Amino acid sequence: MRRTFIPKANGKLRPLGIPAWSDKLLQEVMRSLLDAYYEPQFSPHSHGFRPARGCHSALKDILHAWTGVKWFIEGDIKGCFDNIDHAILTSILREKIHDGRFLNLVENLIKAGYLEEWKYRPTLSGTPQGGIVSPLLANIYLDRLDKFVEQTLIPEFTKGGPKRKCKEYHRLTLAIWRAKAKGATEGDLKPLRRKARSLGASDPFDPNYRRLRYIRYADDFLLGFDGPKEEAEEIKTRLGTFLRDHLKLELSPEKTLITHARTEKARFLGYNISTYNKPGLQGHGNITLRIPPQVIKAKAARYMAKGKPAGRPELIDDSDLSIVGLYGSEYRGYTQYYAYAANRYWLHYLHWVMATSLLKTLAGKHKSTAKRMAQRFAARVITRYGVMKCLQVEKPREGKAPLIATFGGIPLKTQPFAVIDEFSPGRDCIRTRAELEQRLRADECELCGSRGNIEVHHVRKLADLKVQGRRERPAWIRVMASRRRKTLIVCRECHDAIHAGRPTRMRDPQDAHPF
Repeated sequence: MRRTFIPKANGKLRPLGIPAWSDKLLQEVMRSLLDAYYEPQFSPHSHGFRPARGCHSALKDILHAWTGVKWFIEGDIKGCFDNIDHAILTSILREKIHDGRFLNLVENLIKAGYLEEWKYRPTLSGTPQGGIVSPLLANIYLDRLDKFVEQTLIPEFTKGGPKRKCKEYHRLTLAIWRAKAKGATEGDLKPLRRKARSLGASDPFDPNYRRLRYIRYADDFLLGFDGPKEEAEEIKTRLGTFLRDHLKLELSPEKTLITHARTEKARFLGYNISTYNKPGLQGHGNITLRIPPQVIKAKAARYMAKGKPAGRPELIDDSDLSIVGLYGSEYRGYTQYYAYAANRYWLHYLHWVMATSLLKTLAGKHKSTAKRMAQRFAARVITRYGVMKCLQVEKPREGKAPLIATFGGIPLKTQPFAVIDEFSPGRDCIRTRAELEQRLRADECELCGSRGNIEVHHVRKLADLKVQGRRERPAWIRVMASRRRKTLIVCRECHDAIHAGRPTRMRDPQDAHPF
């Protein structure tokens, strides 16, 4: 297995194993066998690398089932995939698998080692990140943590029936009823109603009431606790002790936090999570999910230069259909992921930045202005919330439905009950076989612009374009990465230069041939 490194959000590097094709085939067979047996036994609180149990299923459970939480316990296992103990993993598998040959195969897989800078290095712990079967093995390993929380911590820290009633709240509601019976106006009742809402019907300090809830996504987990902070600290300590003593794993000190649910925010799966918080209202402890402001800024920065929305000149060789489709799919991905956010309307700013960047890109391609491009590609689409403006390109086809690429036209209403199907095909057409044929027929190198002797350079996957250890990526990598294409139409001279690691010639973007 060859090892490479990919950047993490915090600036550090994550090791990624790239198995050979024969290893991928073998691992897929192993994954199918293990998944068929272990999947029905996994915890309902476990999400990630499981069928129909991803980020949104975890977030939906939190949104709809975690009412009344006082404290969040944010958990992150330090270097989980790299520190899985081989002996413990093998012993867990041996409890239910009695085929020695299959167990030896798994053991040989996780101990196979890897190549780094063409030097062999043994694997002493962990499962290789990038391996097909590795996420499933990690879930089998961390299932012990799920069982500990479900069978030990939750029963111990869940007690009492419904919370006792708040006497002051019921005194106020009785006073409101009596005043209303005597003919009091709504203006007279308003102060009483406001005070009653600030208290809530139940006593938040009921000493006989405890509730503990749990969710895990891969190596990140979150617990919601309705009880005193001292007991939340105890839960955190016991989790760390269990991981250290039974799984030989450690909690990350900087990422494992205890957060007050009402006055602070827990970060989980890219959302800020807290309970409903509005001045003067106690509410019912309902969970609210919000987009962190720094996420909006980071997403928008990808389409900006010098503090303003900017075009992407590396895309001007693409067709209008491809450019609009690319922007549309990226924007749709952001809006889909944050469908549960109470402040989803914040994406209006991202929409403006991306739309301006798109129009400037099209203007550069057609040697025009953004205003004219907005007029040329303006369209309207019908949504469940009415007619909305968008940018749209339609490519007619003889005897077939036209190809349509759309940017925008997505209502930014919060959708707490939305079902996110991560595998459904999008409406936008981004890459088509016909377009590849069109690029080939153009008989023009997409790097230097020369004609004739055209060849196709391709990579296995886009992740291979993330080259580490270089100050600046080669021009051909920047072009492929920006277009999110695994193919590049090049002349023979440029193709030879790519494989030899030499710089390639690049034409002036203004001289690009519009397909």
